[in-house]
Amino acid sequence: MPAPRRTRLTPDQRRAQLLLLGRDLLGSRTLDELSIDELAERAGISRGLMFHYFKSKQGFHRAVVEAACEDFLACTAPDSALEPLPRLHAVLGAFVDYVLDHRATYVSLVRGAASADETVRELVDAARRTQASRILAGCAELGLADTPLLRTAARAWVVFAEETVVAWQEPDGDRTELAAFLERTLVGVLSCVDPAADVLSRA
Repeated sequence: MPAPRRTRLTPDQRRAQLLLLGRDLLGSRTLDELSIDELAERAGISRGLMFHYFKSKQGFHRAVVEAACEDFLACTAPDSALEPLPRLHAVLGAFVDYVLDHRATYVSLVRGAASADETVRELVDAARRTQASRILAGCAELGLADTPLLRTAARAWVVFAEETVVAWQEPDGDRTELAAFLERTLVGVLSCVDPAADVLSRA
């Protein structure tokens, strides 16, 4: 019986395949441990072809981090059709689900902020800025003034939320409890920024 014919991938399809493999591998190793040789072997291609797509190991790492950040931001994007409070519920629920469902990959991703590669650090930082910007957009809808303190608080809360979910030790626990805790902390932070504001009633 003749061997089954291989499906030839287009360059874009091959690159997408390699990035998906790279993101999967992040679930079991750090960014610095991602190996060009291992990925090429798993994809069934030559090491030289890997360098054709990514130029260098650093270029591959950057592309994997960029793809992972884009996936995370897409999965946690706010639904503008919802009112502010239901939107916050939905975003925090999606955030908790994403991190717990991709825990090892997410840990490797956020730890990438400590990478020696400046581009990798910037990609992770840009994802955090996007999250903080989403919070600020919600605050604007609630009538909170855009101040340096509010912007600082939003960014700090994003990092706090990251560490909280990563540190969660009950993978089979009540995720809604964790999301509700994050919501209370965000409301508390916003109330500290503007003590005169009743954030919940505005929402």
